[in-house]
Amino acid sequence: MRILFLTHAFNSLTQRLFVELRRLGHEVSIEFDINDRVSEEAVALYAPDLVLAPFLKRAIPETIWRHHLCWIVHPGPLGDRGPSSLDWAIAEGASRWGVTVLQAEAAMDAGPVWASVPFALRPATKGSLYRAEVSDAAVAAVRQALANLATPGFTPRCLPAGEGGQPGTWRPLMRQAERAIDWSRDTTDRVLARLRAADGHPGVRDEIRGLPVSLYNPWPEASLRGAPGELLATRDGAICRATLDGAVWITHLREPQGLKLPATQVLGERLAGVPDAPLDPFVVPAGETWQEIRYREANGVGYLFFDFHNGAMSTAQCRRLRQACERADRRDTRVLVLMGGRDFWSNGIHLNRIEADEHPAEASWENIQAMDDLTRTLIEMRERLVVSVMRGNAGAGGVFLALAADRVWATPGVMLNPHYKNMGNLYGSEYWTYLLPRRVGEAGVDDVLGNRLPLGTPEALSLGLLDAVLESQGAAAESEVVQRAEALAADPALPGWIADKARRRAEDEAHRPLQAYRDDELARMSLNFFGFDPSYHVARYSFVWRRPHSRTPLHLALHRNRRHDGRQSEAVAAGSERPV
Repeated sequence: MRILFLTHAFNSLTQRLFVELRRLGHEVSIEFDINDRVSEEAVALYAPDLVLAPFLKRAIPETIWRHHLCWIVHPGPLGDRGPSSLDWAIAEGASRWGVTVLQAEAAMDAGPVWASVPFALRPATKGSLYRAEVSDAAVAAVRQALANLATPGFTPRCLPAGEGGQPGTWRPLMRQAERAIDWSRDTTDRVLARLRAADGHPGVRDEIRGLPVSLYNPWPEASLRGAPGELLATRDGAICRATLDGAVWITHLREPQGLKLPATQVLGERLAGVPDAPLDPFVVPAGETWQEIRYREANGVGYLFFDFHNGAMSTAQCRRLRQACERADRRDTRVLVLMGGRDFWSNGIHLNRIEADEHPAEASWENIQAMDDLTRTLIEMRERLVVSVMRGNAGAGGVFLALAADRVWATPGVMLNPHYKNMGNLYGSEYWTYLLPRRVGEAGVDDVLGNRLPLGTPEALSLGLLDAVLESQGAAAESEVVQRAEALAADPALPGWIADKARRRAEDEAHRPLQAYRDDELARMSLNFFGFDPSYHVARYSFVWRRPHSRTPLHLALHRNRRHDGRQSEAVAAGSERPV
């Protein structure tokens, strides 16, 4: 089929559906929903069999849905309607939720239902659920809807009548009044639910020591206690705040009209008198708490977790992680597993921190140097086997950081964007000129870097970027990783693998030193950061400030990038309806 995605942005769910549908053999083109005229033009150019809306912030124009089959991917179960579906579910503590594919009609989310897939709702932030359970259910629902479309005689079901005879149950936009936290009265569970329901966007508005801010990325705290609302401690950029019956960590804040940044950076001198509570990554804490980097060890295997918000890695985070890697390299183990975070592996340098810096070019340079130092530390580990496990999405330099390991595994559904060009034609570093050809060959480098589209795990596996795709996801994936890693550690062939690794590294170094790769990469990066072409700085600014799209990039909009067959213009111009 020829499928047109009409979407607000090329976000994680849109990328996942894009990859999955193309894998099924469909041709997929994308149009950002800028205004009615642009959307109508896209439909006229492409003449799609189906218009799919995986992520919209407004209704599809009637001029489109009345003449074309249009499906809305709604993050709610059968009968649920409204723009804040997942927010309400999390805030109210629902145990089960779902994704429904509805046909677009005049009333929002009220059209005939083509498929609906339920899922269990774990206690997590909206963004985490969206990237995992919601995305999985959306893929299943769209596939089921397509199967139903191909089934002769299938009729989509109408929503059951709700209150007032209207279809389904309408839930209004959740506003800040419904999200507000009363620190003197709200329990930890209630605070976590409200913060999780607003995470990513729009956050929960609050005031901390006289500064109006929005709160993001909460974590429970088991031990620290104080008067409700009191700031109890800081750690790795986060703040701990007391609730009625406990405390929560909040890692990021945003001032009105500002950027989302680590909480301690936003509050600055307002944190005077608040103690820092560092936690050694190699010490297991008593009870739940916020711990950005943590190391665990069992049966000859070390596991290093690093959970950086949205996968962004600042200069300081890179340095802390490098120190943890160096300590792990001194442990009495033969296998080191880099676990990353559940939601993200890594997305490379921290663009928000760079944008907020007084000197963004210098901050960019410092950040990429720290990323390179970390990557080199992993490359030069010669006495153990290193495994990268991508349990979450990865992009740009984060992908190449993973390739510094000897083995790369990923969970199903992970999206990889192993390219830099979308960020103002950034050249990239992280020793990719050494690491990438080792996996894909010199001829395959352009196939990877020149492709500005996301890769699913099957595609990445076929290219050689991955060595294995795990069978499980989420919490089950950790158990599978342990089984695989312990099998590696117990394998009689392991000493030989490690010896071969050390020999190859010595040979590679003799052929061309790692520093030479780094020098060449950074010479190109220097032009990106300090040269006359401002493309990187413009792209970074637009990205972190979420500037509205003025057009759809041509690598996404196939209908604007090449000619199509004669299916397109005349039928649309005539206004002929597509039978359903």
